[in-house]
Amino acid sequence: MSEIIAKRVCAEIEGDFVLFLIGMRVNRPWKFWKWAPVATAMPRMLIELAKQPELGLLHARTTFGFPNVVVTQYWRSFEHLEAYAKSRDAAHLPAWQAFNKSIGSNGDVGIWHETYLIENGRYENVYNNMPAFGLGRAGALRDASGARKEARGRVGAEKR
Repeated sequence: MSEIIAKRVCAEIEGDFVLFLIGMRVNRPWKFWKWAPVATAMPRMLIELAKQPELGLLHARTTFGFPNVVVTQYWRSFEHLEAYAKSRDAAHLPAWQAFNKSIGSNGDVGIWHETYLIENGRYENVYNNMPAFGLGRAGALRDASGARKEARGRVGAEKR
């Protein structure tokens, strides 16, 4: 288990970054032969990305809540994310092609994603009595004091 940080901290990251949310929903649980390959594809991709940090994934966390699975990902840039998604040498493209061939829009398994391009300093967060989490795992943790004590200071409003 990660060490609890027993104080208020906030996370910062240099430059712009991307928050990418991706998930699947098991719509027909009895058709395990349809959703199992989808469910096992993402862990393979995350292992591949962890072994190659130059691909741009900064941090990922998977959350299970049957029938849904969500992966929260922090990427260095949209260009990194897009390059990985389209690479013929990476795990994503074959998995995407297999999904479209075996499931497509038949309703057995739902998939989705949301992509947010975050500008430098245009975000806010705070953690108290938590281990490093979320952006705190992708970036650097700082004391939530001084200019960082209030949300307005953390979001960078004082800098404009």
